[in-house]
Amino acid sequence: MGVISEFKAFAVKGNVVDMAVGIIIGAAFGKIVSSFVGDVVMPPIGLLIGGVDFADLAVQLKAAQGNAPAVVLAYGKFIQSIIDFVIIAFAIFMGVKAINRLKREEAVAPTLPPTPTKEEELLTEIRDLLKAQNNKPL
Repeated sequence: MGVISEFKAFAVKGNVVDMAVGIIIGAAFGKIVSSFVGDVVMPPIGLLIGGVDFADLAVQLKAAQGNAPAVVLAYGKFIQSIIDFVIIAFAIFMGVKAINRLKREEAVAPTLPPTPTKEEELLTEIRDLLKAQNNKPL
């Protein structure tokens, strides 16, 4: 098997395609969560702590000199990224929890024994009649 055919077999597998779709949706979800945190969650929090915009929270390590920009430790953006991560992780946790619950319910669902077919019922009757005949005294 050549390298190209092996790659084709790998790339066409359902798991690889599912993974690619998951990554694309995850990236889009990450942008939504970043916007939610930056535009909805952080402004009220900033307002509660005195009108602080978290994106602007930073410590200047070295002032700008000439054309060189200032060296800044932007810890506000880091705090915002942590909140993004917590929200994404919680959303994924809730999704996985829901999927696991569905799987458990599916596994626990009682399965009724299959009803015997007409042929099986007839064979059972024949067996019972033969047993009854064999148990009769001669």
